[in-house]
Amino acid sequence: MTGGGARAPGHVETPAVARLPGGDLPYTLRRSARARRLRVTIDPRRGVIATVPGVRTREAAARALVEPFLATREVWIRRHLARQEARAGETTAGEMGDGSLLCYRGEPHRVRVAAGLPGSRRSRVERVGADDEDVLLVTLAPAERRPLAAVLEAWLRVRARAAVQEAIARHAGPLGVAPTAVAVRDTRSRWGSASRAGRVMLAWRLVLAPPAVLETVAVHELCHLRLFGHGPRFWDLVATRIPDHAVHRRWLRTHAAELHAALE
Repeated sequence: MTGGGARAPGHVETPAVARLPGGDLPYTLRRSARARRLRVTIDPRRGVIATVPGVRTREAAARALVEPFLATREVWIRRHLARQEARAGETTAGEMGDGSLLCYRGEPHRVRVAAGLPGSRRSRVERVGADDEDVLLVTLAPAERRPLAAVLEAWLRVRARAAVQEAIARHAGPLGVAPTAVAVRDTRSRWGSASRAGRVMLAWRLVLAPPAVLETVAVHELCHLRLFGHGPRFWDLVATRIPDHAVHRRWLRTHAAELHAALE
């Protein structure tokens, strides 16, 4: 089953359904000018997204490539979809409040909310280490109009930028590269990217993951400034900086939906 595709710069998206042994699987077929290979991601809001290289690739050809690929990974896909559905049943989007749990740098933190003093203009967030659990203490200014999740996200983005800059500074020199620009964004389809012009981008949500995971993504993108593609030479280069990179990449694949769903 297909419908009209939604167009955006650089890619075309079309709703589709794969006929798999376990039953029909709805997914979004994305034909992308930027993609270098076929990949499948599971978005907490949009479900399965299959991306193929080439925005001008014919839909029938793209589906013929994607659907056998989905079939080989059906068990993994359905397991992750089931986990998302279970989490959605436990927590309603927008419930972030006093007492909520939020991961920061891979560790669960209890969110505590306090009222700011009269006349205070800015809300603030502090990380407090307690005996029983770590706490993110949010002091809300009386005039604060943003929801709690937005206040926390703003604080996390600042920490993410600092962590990314530190990782880039630590590894760029030994790898013999010098990024022309480093950006931190809220991306859904990829955790990082590198351009031939030397620009490196990482997702701010990586600051929710263990530090080694963010560092692995940073090294991955820095290595692309020397070697594009994912051949043996590329992975050998990554291993010179992160020998156990496969462990951290596996963690990211397993927990991707949780990171994307945080604060939603």
